[in-house]
Amino acid sequence: MSASSPSSTPSDTSTTLIPHLSTLKSSATLILASKSPRRQEIMQLMGFSPDEFSVMPSDFPEDLDKKAFANPADYAQKNAELKALDIATKLFREVDGEVKNTILVIGSDTIVDLDGTILEKPDDEAHAHAMLSSLSGRQHLVHSGVAVFSSKGPRSKTNGTPLPVVSFCESTRVTFATLTSEEIWSYVRSGEPMDKAGAYGIQGLGGQMVRGIDGCYFTVMGLPMHRLSAALAQVIIKGLL
Repeated sequence: MSASSPSSTPSDTSTTLIPHLSTLKSSATLILASKSPRRQEIMQLMGFSPDEFSVMPSDFPEDLDKKAFANPADYAQKNAELKALDIATKLFREVDGEVKNTILVIGSDTIVDLDGTILEKPDDEAHAHAMLSSLSGRQHLVHSGVAVFSSKGPRSKTNGTPLPVVSFCESTRVTFATLTSEEIWSYVRSGEPMDKAGAYGIQGLGGQMVRGIDGCYFTVMGLPMHRLSAALAQVIIKGLL
């Protein structure tokens, strides 16, 4: 029996952005509120060429009190929201009523969680070495929070502040090999760890230290591809473009 011809109209039950990609590109201006080259790479892997989204790094100082959060995942999610909100507030105020395309702002924050202790970017090489030593031979979690704001999305009733149309945190369990001090110092001196949460990048030299993962690879890289794809599909299906 031959398969029937597919409909040209994307289904409302789509679990990825793939059938909606052309709609998003034609109807939205996409902003990535991050200067991370890894997140830019993931956006391109999702089907967006460099000229189909803009990079506008957030000025949010990332100075939240970690102790105020019940768990590290909540901390990452709130950081993502506030990074995206910083850009959304500026852009939406400038273009209210004057823009044809909907503006979508995507923010993300990635942290390493070692038994409840949050590891962000190292301060210096000694700090990076200490972080990697603590991860050696053990399991840890990587949390990537994501938030999306739409210029057609809801606003706070009290002050008009934009509210997220998407907000979530995805977590992946990572198992590290047991590393010698020489291995760690060689990696630290490569320079790769210095701008990365937990002092390593799974997509680079640091991938050699990872024995395995349980969860989404792209979460560890900095932007959960499938979860973001599914969320953006829902933004379109719910008419928020």
